[in-house]
Amino acid sequence: LFGTGSRSNLPPCRQPPIGRPPAMSFAEHAAAKTAALPASGKTIGTHSGGFQADEALGCWMLRQLPEYAKAKIVRSRDLAVLEPCDIVIDVGDVYDPAKLRFDHHQRGFFETVDGQPGVAKSVEEATGRWKTKLSASGLVYKHYGRRIIAELAGTSPADIEVLWAELYNEFMEGIDGIDNGVEMSQGPRSYKESSDLSSRVGRMNPRWNETSDDADRDARFAKASDICGLDFLGALGELVDSWLPARGLVRKALESRSEVHPSGTVLRFETSGMPWMEHLYSLERELGIPELVKFVLFADSAGMWRVQAVTVEGTDYQNRLGLLEPWRGLRNEELSKKAGIPDCCFVHNAGFIGGHKNFEGALAMAVASVEGTTA
Repeated sequence: LFGTGSRSNLPPCRQPPIGRPPAMSFAEHAAAKTAALPASGKTIGTHSGGFQADEALGCWMLRQLPEYAKAKIVRSRDLAVLEPCDIVIDVGDVYDPAKLRFDHHQRGFFETVDGQPGVAKSVEEATGRWKTKLSASGLVYKHYGRRIIAELAGTSPADIEVLWAELYNEFMEGIDGIDNGVEMSQGPRSYKESSDLSSRVGRMNPRWNETSDDADRDARFAKASDICGLDFLGALGELVDSWLPARGLVRKALESRSEVHPSGTVLRFETSGMPWMEHLYSLERELGIPELVKFVLFADSAGMWRVQAVTVEGTDYQNRLGLLEPWRGLRNEELSKKAGIPDCCFVHNAGFIGGHKNFEGALAMAVASVEGTTA
């Protein structure tokens, strides 16, 4: 509602990336690219019986690559059957990228998506940014994820790297955590979540009182794999069409911040509803200006210029700096008189957002709050 940078109210993508027809969605374009790949003639092995989102997604991801395009899926727990497969995931008790074997069930296994292979044996020893133990699909993503994104999205190498990291945050890590029994939080749950991808795939297995055979389970697995792919494309498409363009605009605003005000503490965005908060944090670190920015300005859909405080990273309600306390809860003429700035609209009781009829007034409110606190 207030342009906080959440993805709940993302603006539509104004222009599709180069090479995609305007009327075609990201998922449709990516699926068409994969469908056009010639059949590889390869086989992907995984386990038979009950299936999970883990291996269903892992198989789908591999089949987006030219070397595994339209690969046959062989589902078995018989090592003699799996041995001839070109690549095997989620079965066999072996993790050996050189041999194209990617299981995560063996004793002593603890790999993370950016960790140094073979170093960690527990979460305490995990190297890198992420600490969640990988599932089979996580292993596929670790070794092939960047190439899969390149095939599907066709973005620059620099963009592929940030997309790879964000897609792990937003989508893949949850698959790893659920498949490995990692609790999302400590303490008792406030509610049960069963609408996630892992739960939906789980419900595609035959029920205990249903009649099923190998052919039926294999057909169900194929459908589950397709559903996993749709969710993967949905998550990646959102990042490519909305999150990544927003990152570019936040970078531009940061780099031109002194044109808004010499202090560099105020940013101006030309559009509302854009997911900017997480980009701001990471780009501040990248540019070496941590926690400098205190307010962002943008026009809402009604034309009012909003003044929004930047929150402290990792918090929802703690601001780096709020609008001045004497203004809070006031509106219109009363606020304008108190602030000494004509045409003010409002300041929220919590001081995290305010509004003005024009950009110049919104900037004056932000600057007065910065200077009033530093004085």
